[in-house]
Amino acid sequence: MPDKNVLVIGGGVAGLSAAIDLARLGVGVELVEKADALGGHARQFSCKATEKCVRCGACVVEEKLRDALEHSNISVSLNSEIQKLTKSGGRFSAELQKKDGESRTSETDAIILATGFRAFDPENKKPYGYKLFDNVITNLELERMLREKSIVSRPSDQQMPKKIAFVQCVGSRDSKLGNLWCSKICCGSALRMARLIKMRQAETEITFFHIDVQTFGRDFQTFYEAAQNEVRMVRAIPGDVFKTDDDGLKVSCFDNSAQENVDEIFDLLVLSVGITPGRDTKNLSALLNLKTTDTGFFEASQEGIFTAGAALGPMSIAEAVASAGYAACEALNYLDIQKNWELG
Repeated sequence: MPDKNVLVIGGGVAGLSAAIDLARLGVGVELVEKADALGGHARQFSCKATEKCVRCGACVVEEKLRDALEHSNISVSLNSEIQKLTKSGGRFSAELQKKDGESRTSETDAIILATGFRAFDPENKKPYGYKLFDNVITNLELERMLREKSIVSRPSDQQMPKKIAFVQCVGSRDSKLGNLWCSKICCGSALRMARLIKMRQAETEITFFHIDVQTFGRDFQTFYEAAQNEVRMVRAIPGDVFKTDDDGLKVSCFDNSAQENVDEIFDLLVLSVGITPGRDTKNLSALLNLKTTDTGFFEASQEGIFTAGAALGPMSIAEAVASAGYAACEALNYLDIQKNWELG
C-alpha cells in the first residue's frame, strides 16, 4: 500500500494527468468525478488531423483514460461529490456523497482540485437563435458530430450544409455579460474543425466571423495562412439571426469596409462558446477555503490543496496537462516526497 495518498477532484484531462503523475511515483490516488464517466469535456473532442496531426490534443484524453484505469495506485469514484472537508493533524477528511445518496469518508494527505470549466450557455443570452432554430449549434456539439459521424449534417434534415458560419467569442470578451476574458482555445479549435470539414466536404463554403484571431501553437502562422486559403475570414461579429422558410439562417452583420449592414443566408451556424468558471466553483471555494479571482476562476492553491487545469482559467489541453504536472510537483513537495521524477 502507498505511504501517501492524494484526493484528486475532477476526472477531466487535468485530473487524469495529475493522478497518473502521482501514481507513477508510488502515491495512492483517489480520483473523484461527479459525472458518470471520466474524461470531462475533452472526451467528446474529435481528432482534427487533416494531411497531418495538427496538435489539437483530442487524442490525449484517450491515452490518459487508459493509463489511469490501468494503474493499480488509482481508484475511481464516479457520480461522487465532496460535501464536507476537515483537516486534523496534517491530514484531510473528505465526506463524499454519490448521486444515489450513499456517503462515505475518504482520508487523504493532500488534495488536487481539477474541476475544469463550464461552457457558456447561449440560450436566452445571445441573439443567435440557439435552442430556437435547429441549425444553430455550439462548437462542442459540432465536436461530437465530427467524432461520431465524421461529416457535418444539418440537424433539421440531416442534409449536408452548403454554407457554414462560425461565430467566435460567444460568451467571451463581452462587457454586457461581464465576461471580459478571452477563452483562448476557441479560435484554434474552430479553424481546425473548419479545415477538417473542408477536407472531407470540399464543396462546403465556410465563413469565420471574429473580432481577431488568438494565436495558438508554434506553427500558428503556417496553419493560419493555409486556413485563410480555405475559409472566408470576416472581421465582424453578427447581430441577429432569423430563420428562413427553407430552414436557412439569415445572418446580419455590419460590413466595416462598406460601412453598412449586410445579410447573408447560411445552412448551419456554429457558435464558439466561451469557457466560464465551473458550476461548483463558488461552493467549492467556500468548502475548501480557496480564493477566486475577479473572473470567478480559482485564484491559487493553499497548504495541502492544489489547483490544476481550467479551474484556474481558460487553457488548452496541452496547458491543462502542464498545469496538472505542476500541481503534482507541488503536492509531492508538500508531502516531502523527494524523488527524481519525470511527469507528463
